[in-house]
Amino acid sequence: MAGVELLPKEYGYVVLALVLYCFLNFWMSFQVGKARKQYKVSYPTMYATEAENKNAKQFNCVQRGHQNSLEMMPMFFMLMIVGGIKHPLICASLGAVYIVSRYFYFTGYSTGDPQNRLTLGKYNFLAIMGLMVCSISCGVNFLLS
Repeated sequence: MAGVELLPKEYGYVVLALVLYCFLNFWMSFQVGKARKQYKVSYPTMYATEAENKNAKQFNCVQRGHQNSLEMMPMFFMLMIVGGIKHPLICASLGAVYIVSRYFYFTGYSTGDPQNRLTLGKYNFLAIMGLMVCSISCGVNFLLS
């Protein structure tokens, strides 16, 4: 494949981490689907209202946990792809931290108490910050080479 030979061999770990996140995203979407059935929130309703559904908060917490993960996904992917060019092992490790903490962010949010998302889920922000540093380093390295 043209260009791939320019990437470090360890970049494969970055790719695997990104695919693992895709599996997590599929799992979260299935959880939202289950919550739709359980709390009787039909499509295309994005968020339930308490006036129409007594379980609105519970459903909305499940939905919001997934929605927030979708909102963060482009940034996570971009930082992994770019930072991994120069620092593949560090980015893959930070990606693993991000994925595990995103799982706990989602499961904590899904309890119906939004504060629970931060118990272990808060570490996803540290992983993002580390990925930003790796991406900045990659950019500076390109400029200086």
